[in-house]
Order: sequence, then C-alpha cells, then structure tokens
Amino acid sequence: MFNDDYTPMDFVVELLKTYFKHTENSATTIMMHIHEQGLAICGVYPKDIAESKVAQVQAHCCKDEYPLRCSFEPQTDD
Repeated sequence: MFNDDYTPMDFVVELLKTYFKHTENSATTIMMHIHEQGLAICGVYPKDIAESKVAQVQAHCCKDEYPLRCSFEPQTDD
C-alpha cells in the first residue's frame, strides 16, 4: 500500500484487518509504516491471491472515494 494525503488512517487500518487479516495492533503498525515511509508490504501471497486482494482493496477505496493505491509485485528469486 502507498501513502496519500487524503485516506484516513482508521480506514487503512480497517482495510488491513479486513483484506489482509491483520490484528488491530499489526494493522496499526503497518499503517504507521505506510504513513511514515510512503509504502509498506501488507502480506505475501501467491500471485492469484495477491491480484485478488489488490482488486478488492482498490474496489473498496473507489467505492468510498479514497485515492489509496495498492499493488503487488512478484517475488524475485535471489
């Protein structure tokens, strides 16, 4: 997830709890990381699940008219 200047912090926490199954504490920690660092990893999933979660989050944000962005990146094998 990426930081923006419009989406409320409590909304981000709820997204993290709802779509990524984080606890209140871990969701708050990740939200603060997003806020302070500009982005954070919300979870690591197989590609099809990651795509689905990103689509669900984007649809939820669009419905509530927030510009929050969420994306996924394939894992690189090093």
